[in-house]
Amino acid sequence: QAQLLESGGESVQPGGSLRLSCAPSGFNGSLYCMGWVRQGPMKEREVVAVISAGGGSVRYAESVRGRFFISRDKPKNTLSLQMDNLKSEDTAMYYCVAGQRSWGRCLDLTPDFPYWGQGTQVTVSS
Repeated sequence: QAQLLESGGESVQPGGSLRLSCAPSGFNGSLYCMGWVRQGPMKEREVVAVISAGGGSVRYAESVRGRFFISRDKPKNTLSLQMDNLKSEDTAMYYCVAGQRSWGRCLDLTPDFPYWGQGTQVTVSS
């Protein structure tokens, strides 16, 4: 059974950094398109970053470009999201997602992934 387990969410002050991790189990994450989706209070779901199967291509939402960085550790079968210069508007539940998508479909930043983790809360507040 495919599962995704996120960790790393916590409260941080504006301008701070956090690193989220996702550990797939039951499947080899490097064979899947994977990403991070967030949903803040009273907001719609937003795909903030995706990485293609194999890790050759990445794409970011405009709202996080230049501040968030997605990466894979293939030997450890993990996915990470480094978040720098955090802002209050980054406050949200962050979900690790995965799906078998073509390269182009992976990078179109739509949130309809079949596999979702339970989420990890990120709160940015002074």
